[in-house]
Amino acid sequence: MTERQSSSPAKSPSVEDGLIIKARDIHDRVITLDSHIDFEPQDLIGERNYTQRGETQFNLPNMIDGGLDALFFVIYVGQTREAQNPDAFQAAGYERAYQAAVEKFDAVHRFTGEIARQQMELALSAADIRRIHANDKKSALMGVENGYPLGEDLHRVKEFYERGARYISLTHNGHNQLGDSHTGERDGWKWQGVSPLGEQVIAEMNRLGIMVDVSHASKESMMQSAALSKAPIIASHSGARALCDVSRNLDDEQLLALKNTGGVIQMVAYHGFVKTTVADSPERAAARAEARKQYDLTDPSKLSQRARAQAALKKLPADRRAEYEKKLADIDRQLPGDPPATVKDFIDHIDYAVKLIGIDHVGISSDFDGGGGVTGWNDASETFNVTLELVRRGYSEKQIEKFWSGNLLRVMDEVQHVASELQN
Repeated sequence: MTERQSSSPAKSPSVEDGLIIKARDIHDRVITLDSHIDFEPQDLIGERNYTQRGETQFNLPNMIDGGLDALFFVIYVGQTREAQNPDAFQAAGYERAYQAAVEKFDAVHRFTGEIARQQMELALSAADIRRIHANDKKSALMGVENGYPLGEDLHRVKEFYERGARYISLTHNGHNQLGDSHTGERDGWKWQGVSPLGEQVIAEMNRLGIMVDVSHASKESMMQSAALSKAPIIASHSGARALCDVSRNLDDEQLLALKNTGGVIQMVAYHGFVKTTVADSPERAAARAEARKQYDLTDPSKLSQRARAQAALKKLPADRRAEYEKKLADIDRQLPGDPPATVKDFIDHIDYAVKLIGIDHVGISSDFDGGGGVTGWNDASETFNVTLELVRRGYSEKQIEKFWSGNLLRVMDEVQHVASELQN
């Protein structure tokens, strides 16, 4: 027998191998943009910051590993606790929120302009993103989540635009001076939609070139925003309510209204908005909490700590982590619960929206470090898995490019065009 005859035949590539190669090529070519990532100022300008691989779901090393090209840093200022103060919706309360927003704007400018300037650049337009990507750098944009820091001063809309904001959502969790939040389904209504001041803010956003973001808005606020806006609107991080019936998601009527503006819904990989699950029984919850306590892990049910809980788990020695995971598996067998949402569940939302409103009106967001993440895309380093699942579903490179950035960049261009016409 000759040497050639005795050698083992080469293993032919599997179908899965072929899909991975195809998805990797697509992922490397398209501009991947995540429209919603939360942060704290210290994440950007602290001694331990996003230039290092820390405990956060998003950081530059994770961004590079996952092949993520661009993101919106979210200028978020909450009002749930603030609303308990008697001056929350008076000058003093608005000023506190405004100062908190400015601190976040300043942190992004310092990070992109000084700390990470070799790797990342601030983008103010779709053209900027395309240029920065062509120069092999990462793009950072800014969106404002919750119009509460605007107070009752319409001039602050222009100020936020000049600081770099390219989308603003009128509300967050709880009604404010601009309109009703989705939480009204539980708590009742204040304005029955957008407030008179909110209408003025939408008009000013149109005039300046800021995208109107309807995530977190009530259905009436969202529908009124779609009717009032002269430019396409977005939902920066929402899901399809037909698949996950929570007030944060958009129903079919809302999705069609968004489409009619020419807008885009950035489907969000937030487990609780991707899949409705049955709550843990008291016994299961107690057993899992005891296991976390035994291994000194943060409670992941607290959304603000979810990323840190994942990081703490990764730091466990291999044998301890195996023990912990075995303990959880034993709990799952004894006290079954619903499995967590996965990348496949997330892509189901994209599939649904494409069939209802078309390929040109759907995008992608994570809500990392704000509670977001699903199994398979739980931090920025796993971003490729989204593209891989899209390839598995049969989407073409052109379609995947639209999901990842093309549709949102188109909206940004159109919003700026409308602003130019209004200013003239």
